Amino acid sequence: MLLREIEVFRSVMSVGSASKAAALLGVTQPAISQSLKRLEDAAGFALFRRLRGRLHPTPEAQALLVEVERVFVGLSSIEHRMRSLKRFGVNTLRMAVYPAFGLTFVPRVLSRLVTERLDAEARPQISLQVLSSREVHEAVLGRQVDFGLMADEMPTTGLEHSEFARFPGVVVMHPKHRLVNARTIQPQQIAEEPFLALNPEDASRRRLERALAERNVALSVLVETPYAASVCEMALSGMGIGVVNPVTALEYARRGLVIRPLSLDVSFAGLLVLPPGQPLSGLALRMLQLMRIQLAEDQKALAAFLKPRPKA
Repeated sequence: MLLREIEVFRSVMSVGSASKAAALLGVTQPAISQSLKRLEDAAGFALFRRLRGRLHPTPEAQALLVEVERVFVGLSSIEHRMRSLKRFGVNTLRMAVYPAFGLTFVPRVLSRLVTERLDAEARPQISLQVLSSREVHEAVLGRQVDFGLMADEMPTTGLEHSEFARFPGVVVMHPKHRLVNARTIQPQQIAEEPFLALNPEDASRRRLERALAERNVALSVLVETPYAASVCEMALSGMGIGVVNPVTALEYARRGLVIRPLSLDVSFAGLLVLPPGQPLSGLALRMLQLMRIQLAEDQKALAAFLKPRPKA
């Protein structure tokens, strides 16, 4: 492909003469003439009639110009894309996140990310899929997303992984619940209340029941649900108490939900999982950085909500 010759042809057609095209491209007029001759030789037909020192485009030249312009529009788009990549990198982000972090925590982080990139050229294209941990595992293993967050109950075979967060579970309750002034909730206190439980297959639910069984205490389960957010909503309505990930509880604490420490060692862990051998884009790396910043801020905020109220 004679790209330089085609560029010369386009310039001549645009400005109407070889001398003007030479000035535009910063070359000599003979160089313009030589480029046009090479293009005509390659095409096998005349592109211009030379009359009294002027170039007159042939019908073939007019027809060729239509295709040339299409090519140059594509080249312009490529140049624009290269400038964008140089400035912002890959501007798409795909995440699969389990509900404990996907319903409130990650959306808050995304707000920070998008605020950083309000420039229209930098506005990212983001896909946030809130899925079960099993579905997150499948999405990452299938390379459908850049990264995922899932509970530690899932296997990590075949994935790059690290622990993103680990928190001790907290007890959640209505602001007028009888246990609001307790500094720490004890096993027997849990057993005496209607319990809003995560599903039996949830790893934290199993850890809680094992710890209670060691103390000869059993839950009085009122409702089971796969979502900590649902537990928080029900606790806020006064239905009972539950044990959840404090990151989920934080958003509801701002609405009045009371959270208290639990005397048992029942942890909630979130794993960061990535497709093996797939480098993260600059945008994905920035998202993870902001997630860690948000996590540190949430830990500080939680400390204030965990303090019991002074007695009236």
